[in-house]
Amino acid sequence: MKKNNQETADKITFKNLRRLYFFALLTIAVTIIVSQVLVQYNLNQQLSDSKIINISGKQRMLSQKIVKEVLILHYVADTVSSKQISHLKNVLSLWKNTQNSLENGNDSLAFPKEKSETLAKLYIEVKPNFSKIAETTDLLLLNLAQKNKIADNQKLVEIILKNEGIFLSKMNQIVTQYDLEAHEKVTEQRRIEYWIFGFTLLILLLEFFFIFKPTNKKIERLIAKLLSSEKKALKLAYDTEIISEIKENSVKELKSLNYAMENTLLYCRIAPDGSIIHIGEKFAKLLNYTKFSSNKKFSEVLTTDEKEQLNIDRIIFEKHRSGWQGEIKIINKEAQTIWLDLSMVPVTIKKDELELLIVCFNITERKKAQREVERLNIENSTEKINQQKIISSKIVENQENEQNRIAKEIHDGIGQMLTGLKFSLESINLEDKEKAAQKIEYLKKLSLDIIKGVRTATFNLMPPELSDHGIVSSLSKLTQELSKLTGKEILFYNKTDFSQRLDSLIEINIYRLTQEAINNAIKYAESSHIIVQLSHSDTLLSIIVDDNGKGFDIHTVDKKRNSESGMGLLFMKERIQYINGRVFIKSIPGEGTRITFNIPI
Repeated sequence: MKKNNQETADKITFKNLRRLYFFALLTIAVTIIVSQVLVQYNLNQQLSDSKIINISGKQRMLSQKIVKEVLILHYVADTVSSKQISHLKNVLSLWKNTQNSLENGNDSLAFPKEKSETLAKLYIEVKPNFSKIAETTDLLLLNLAQKNKIADNQKLVEIILKNEGIFLSKMNQIVTQYDLEAHEKVTEQRRIEYWIFGFTLLILLLEFFFIFKPTNKKIERLIAKLLSSEKKALKLAYDTEIISEIKENSVKELKSLNYAMENTLLYCRIAPDGSIIHIGEKFAKLLNYTKFSSNKKFSEVLTTDEKEQLNIDRIIFEKHRSGWQGEIKIINKEAQTIWLDLSMVPVTIKKDELELLIVCFNITERKKAQREVERLNIENSTEKINQQKIISSKIVENQENEQNRIAKEIHDGIGQMLTGLKFSLESINLEDKEKAAQKIEYLKKLSLDIIKGVRTATFNLMPPELSDHGIVSSLSKLTQELSKLTGKEILFYNKTDFSQRLDSLIEINIYRLTQEAINNAIKYAESSHIIVQLSHSDTLLSIIVDDNGKGFDIHTVDKKRNSESGMGLLFMKERIQYINGRVFIKSIPGEGTRITFNIPI
């Protein structure tokens, strides 16, 4: 009996528990359903608010973009294109439609028609500035499109700028109000959720830990994710705008670079078989390349000479993978010869797809200059040969004159004196001692004159001082003898006490150069004072010959190569080269001349 009662009680309790359990489950289910309905509703509201806030923020960006486009069209752009005007119209239209949707609601965008009193007031306040900007921009676009009333555009731009700042400020207030109301909605939702949460906790605390709490956390994570997505969307929109501007700038730079290449470089792109893919404008003008010759190969466009065409085709065939650089001669359609410095560079566009980049430089003028230099070199060589012939003939002539002069001096001077000495010796009568003594005195004097004449002749041929004592002593002797013979004041100074002996060839050439310079000063310059100075360093011997003669124009004398004075200077330059020296001549007409010999030692 007790067992049955227990079973009945258990059944009742089980039923009650089952009722309670089902009631609890039903309550939790209802609570969850109600909670989910409320949550989904509020989430939709939040999504709508988030979208409204995003669109409102975008309105500020669009207004700034309109102002930027207006300023570019008015101040920056040199010419106003229809594309720019169309772009501004599109932005303006989007801005107007969005503002109208925000103000009056839009079902497709899920913008509510009903608004709070604060938002309605703010939209009323911003509407005059919005309308002013829209109307002024429309008027400005009309003026730009019709190109009339250009002077009024400045006032229109000022009106837009003036209202744009106020519009941005009001839109900031609207966005702030939307954000505040959205925050209030979230706060209200949180309060409802807490009430439901507490009610559910009173019913079944365990269900709260296993069901509601995870659900609550999931919802919170979802909200956080939505807010994060909103931030990412804003950042993505900003980055997209920046990337768009960078892309526009890159396109402009590429266009500028392409224009520069087309009009400055001689270049083209060809296939490995020699067919032309693209050719630059400057190169096309040089080769008279037109669309009618687009089916021709590169070699056929480059030259009309068949041999050159075969040579170019051979180079392309053999070097299309390794590249090539060299000079080629082409003949254009006008039969003009053009020289090109051509470089062929292989470029891989895609896998197993090869092109050849041809870059050329027109070196025709350089080739002409080289030929002109070669011609001038040949002329200079011919002129030098002729000069050498003249110099050689003059040297032979001078040698003959010198030999004739010496023969004349010996015949007229020494020969006559020896003849007189012979006759005087034969006429001496030793029996007449007085006359014999007189003749003997005369013969002594005559012998001295003969000795002096012999010494003078030998001195002119080869001064004994030069071989015995060196260049310093011989130059000193030379100046003394010439001073006595000419009656002019000729002085010699050894400024650095030079006493070295040099090679005999060097010494004789230094002696002859100095002798030639002094003789020129005596013969042509009509000078009364001549100074010869000798100085030296560790590596250089310098001899300076100064005179106070009438001087001369160096350039005029250089041009008169066939004259006696011009040949004299040329002999000096040729002789100084034999000993690796240099000669410097400075002369001022009416003041005198300075000749400097520098000889390495």
